[in-house]
Amino acid sequence: MALSATLPIQDSPADLFQASSTDVDEHCASLGHWRLSYDQISPGAFRGSFTQLSLPRLEVFREVTSQQVRQYGQLGADSFGIGLPWDGDGEVNCNGADATGAKVIACIDAEVDMCTPKAFEFRGIVTSAALIEELAARLDIGLPRSVWHQLRVIEMAEAPVARLRQHLAVILDTIATRRGRLDDPAARQALEDALLVEIMDMLPTARPCDPGRSSAARRRTVDRARELMHGSGDRSLSLLEVCKAVGASPRKLGYCFQEVLGTSPMHYWRAMRLNRVRRELKRSGDAATSVYDVAVQQGFWHFSQFSLDYKRHFSELPSETLRRARAAA
Repeated sequence: MALSATLPIQDSPADLFQASSTDVDEHCASLGHWRLSYDQISPGAFRGSFTQLSLPRLEVFREVTSQQVRQYGQLGADSFGIGLPWDGDGEVNCNGADATGAKVIACIDAEVDMCTPKAFEFRGIVTSAALIEELAARLDIGLPRSVWHQLRVIEMAEAPVARLRQHLAVILDTIATRRGRLDDPAARQALEDALLVEIMDMLPTARPCDPGRSSAARRRTVDRARELMHGSGDRSLSLLEVCKAVGASPRKLGYCFQEVLGTSPMHYWRAMRLNRVRRELKRSGDAATSVYDVAVQQGFWHFSQFSLDYKRHFSELPSETLRRARAAA
């Protein structure tokens, strides 16, 4: 099936973008028009890389992150994204479901919010949701509405998923060793058609992974806790306040977080607050800004322990972050 015959397009050259970073915020900024934010959850030096091949109707990406990361935001208005976990030290936590085997992560005109493990590699495709709907209508393919407007782990037929995985492997190998082949308009057209064919072959078989009733309840508890953590404004809530608000003991909340996000609520909440402190320090060129004041604002009352936690998490002292921000101001 040649999709170019169905939807003729004007040829344009393939655009290749590659970036690497040792800072999670800089890595996130390299994602281009994607409106995403990243928080580093696991401690240690961060290393990330991002490769994006832009074709006329879609983008192929490869992302590598060394630390556990929370990713949240949007791929863009009216966007369709499908991603395959490639490698990592653990499971991708997305709505309490893991993505392995013939499962993929699909974001169809929806918000992104997921946690990825350490040493993680993610490959996939982003295109327009309107294009997918138009192709489905022209090719008489029924799309499952149950996976629309939400980020989901989806189980699909094994064969098209395996073929898509093979295509992505060949594309990244071509970028690394035979990039000149992408300069050929016919090759770009064939590549784009092949990717869209596999997507259109996969989608009718899509079935959302059901984590079960008990898992769904734990997910709701975690979602409510995170909503409180991230929406607490200028004053940082304590973990006790969060537990009281969601009606769960610290132990129960711990079980819920471990299943849904693969980490403890205490570790998650401390990591989120450390990320907030770091961003505030990086924005501060004011000589009157104090590390202590910023730390206290985010609920760190034990300053020496905070400094140790900060250095363990970001591999530098908070005073070094502030000094670098002042030098750049």
